[in-house]
Amino acid sequence: MCGITGAVWHQPRHAIAPELLSKMTDVISHRGPNDSQTWLNPEHRDAYGNTVGIGLGFRRLSIIDIDGARQPIANEDGSIRMVFNGEIYNYQTLRRRLQGTGHTFATQGDGESIIHLYEDLGTDCFAQLNGMFAIAIWDGTRNRMVLARDRIGQKPLYYAVRDGRLVFGSELKCLAEVPGTCTEIDPAAVDEFLTYQYIPHPSTIWKGVRKLAPGHLAIFENGELKVQRYWDFDPSVQRSITAHQAQEQLRELLTDSVKLRMQSDVPLGTFLSGGIDSSLITAIAQSQSDVPVNTFSIGFPIADFDETRYAAQVAKHLGTNHQRFEVTPNAVDVIDKLVWHYDEPFGDSSAVPTWYLSEMTKREVTVALSGDGGDELFAGYERYRALWLSQRLQRIFPIQKIPGIGLVQRLPDSNRRRSIIRRGKRFLEAIGQPAARRYLNWLQIFPESLRASLYTDGFMESLPGDDPFEFLESVWNRSEGRDVVTRASMSDVLSYLPCDLCTKVDIASMAHGLEVRQPMLDHRVVEFAASLPVDLKFRGRRGKLILQDTFGSMIPSSIFTRKKMGFGIPIAAWLRNELKPMVHDTLLSSDSRTQSMFRQDAVAELVRSHESCEQNHGYRLWNLLILEKWLRQWT
Repeated sequence: MCGITGAVWHQPRHAIAPELLSKMTDVISHRGPNDSQTWLNPEHRDAYGNTVGIGLGFRRLSIIDIDGARQPIANEDGSIRMVFNGEIYNYQTLRRRLQGTGHTFATQGDGESIIHLYEDLGTDCFAQLNGMFAIAIWDGTRNRMVLARDRIGQKPLYYAVRDGRLVFGSELKCLAEVPGTCTEIDPAAVDEFLTYQYIPHPSTIWKGVRKLAPGHLAIFENGELKVQRYWDFDPSVQRSITAHQAQEQLRELLTDSVKLRMQSDVPLGTFLSGGIDSSLITAIAQSQSDVPVNTFSIGFPIADFDETRYAAQVAKHLGTNHQRFEVTPNAVDVIDKLVWHYDEPFGDSSAVPTWYLSEMTKREVTVALSGDGGDELFAGYERYRALWLSQRLQRIFPIQKIPGIGLVQRLPDSNRRRSIIRRGKRFLEAIGQPAARRYLNWLQIFPESLRASLYTDGFMESLPGDDPFEFLESVWNRSEGRDVVTRASMSDVLSYLPCDLCTKVDIASMAHGLEVRQPMLDHRVVEFAASLPVDLKFRGRRGKLILQDTFGSMIPSSIFTRKKMGFGIPIAAWLRNELKPMVHDTLLSSDSRTQSMFRQDAVAELVRSHESCEQNHGYRLWNLLILEKWLRQWT
């Protein structure tokens, strides 16, 4: 697990000096505290005698082959060099195959298999990899730079092309070190951020800077960059399979996925929240271990946000070596750290507990398994149930005829995390819309009408004609012909999972030098789950049925029947108490950086309404606060 960066240029005036390459590398030292290397070839000659400059930077977090496996890695004759961030779980199988075809290996690391596989297959090599990765390969034989990102988007990769020069890195801050790269904010990205609480790929907050989308590669050659997909699955296709067959295949796939991800030369453990997904991953890991697995959970002194009693129940049942951390998050202290590490506005407030859990876990181990992906793949979110119910209601009873609908919509918001009134109002607001729009209504932070009332005339004029909804609509349409639960869950797999959850986990964990591996995001598991009939996963308003049917005997049955809590913080209360001074000193101050974007009277009304408990605008104000703090740090 590492951080990578680099550049390719064709004109001397665009050269990256050794000192700048070192800065680009060292600014992500948190991703790789164990080693740092750069490689610079400012005068490579192509086949036509033209000079090409290449620079590669690498920071290492040592996991496998601790004393070896340094990067950049070169092939046997040095014509190809590579840096990569991530883990290749099937590297031993690939290594044996490559040795059989005559390749020689200088290390015992997983990364060296990539470069030899590239020698044999070119860009077709990436489809052979089972892992999480961001890869940069300088191919001196073809005079090109190849970038690639893993199928699900677990590892990030940013790039920009200006004046025939490519710069790239694991984090935006690598590119920000290069003068003239991160200079102008993209208004459309702000609009997307306020919609989703993240900026969807391939956009970034900066104009001209892009994220490489999951399952894609990019080839930079002769000063031009071409992006193409190397992996895909078709969520519109449903397989014919019996429940027994599905359970047998899932048991085999997920067990193998966990086993592969337990390869490590450093201490390893699991995140254990006490929910279904982390409990199952922990149970499978314990079944593969001869000693008690290290497990970690984080608790808060507020009952609505503390799941640790369930984690302790699972740990006792499995016999793990369990540690519970309890923290009282000081959001005033942590918010500036989050803003710096996430590089662009990122409004998922569960980044806070993820940050603390990673910090605490790193004190004991260097690798942790997590249960990310279970809700998306196996229909676990409550919003899927809402979508299913709304679809049924639409068929049998028009929304306008529901008795008391007007009265419910006029009720004041409750401050409780899982208030029936609050959830009911959101449900009724969206029920009359088409399914995809209805789903966006439950996902979005600021509805379109509220964004329009918030924006200044000048900012509104700067927005392009594109609607942020188009991002969700594009992935929704990928599963055409499937039921609404499958369409929503597969939309999340293609959008929310890589853009929000994977980003959240990667940044929070790597900020502390911790590697997090996500067995449910093995591409084989993803492809299999996507093809399953919905009634094997979701039935009678209950999700994750196949997980219980397949692995239910491994953990206490109560874990499957208890209410889902999620991984959150008391953001509404914070904004009325600990964070109230910060809100007033930033969002409502005369020097607010968002004044050119937002009407200050509209912002003030959101704050007043929230603080008076008329409405719960907690998530909206958190996103505005994150944006304001980001602008103060980065502009």
